[in-house]
Amino acid sequence: MAKVLVVLSGCGVSDGTEIHEAVSTLIHLDRHEAQYTMSAPDRPQTRVYDHAKGEVASKANRNVLTESARIARGEIMPLHQANGADFDAVIFPGGFGAALNLCTFASDGANCSVDEDVRRVILEARQAGKVIAFICIAPAIAAAVLGNDYHPKLTIGNDKNTAAGLEALGAVHVDTPTTAICVDEENRIVSTPAYMCATRPSEVYEGIGTLVDKVLAMCG
Repeated sequence: MAKVLVVLSGCGVSDGTEIHEAVSTLIHLDRHEAQYTMSAPDRPQTRVYDHAKGEVASKANRNVLTESARIARGEIMPLHQANGADFDAVIFPGGFGAALNLCTFASDGANCSVDEDVRRVILEARQAGKVIAFICIAPAIAAAVLGNDYHPKLTIGNDKNTAAGLEALGAVHVDTPTTAICVDEENRIVSTPAYMCATRPSEVYEGIGTLVDKVLAMCG
């Protein structure tokens, strides 16, 4: 049975993990009877967004781990306790939190920084030869951590500006349809666009299903 670490970035598309993407990931892992552990950094969110009003809630303060626990139904590990080498694969769902709370790609582009524990877990997994997967905007994290040294092949779909940002970080972007995946066999990385270009939840579910199928096949 494969052991998979799923790294969340909060709860909600505009300031945390995209919930459809997270749930699709968990359902497909469960479909394969994979053992999964959910985790998130224990730190304040970069911003809080009022999804009902469609605006930033300037006076609100939330914690990434606490909000991620909503998706995890309370069963979540602080990321500083996780070691990427202890799992067969690590998966990063998308949502704007991946580019706000796990790294600063949303504000800093090619000059972005990456959360210390996120960087460590990715490098631990990479050095141990584990599979790493990135969904939606999360490939920006892979580009920021691995771009200069490993030049990973990644996809965020076909958005030219975002793709250029990944390539500025040293990644190789591959245009990919919504329900398809990009596979970098050499670096053992899989990515899929999800809501970077999807317009329906069923498209997200299908693309993530293909990603999870491939991740677990690569785990052997």
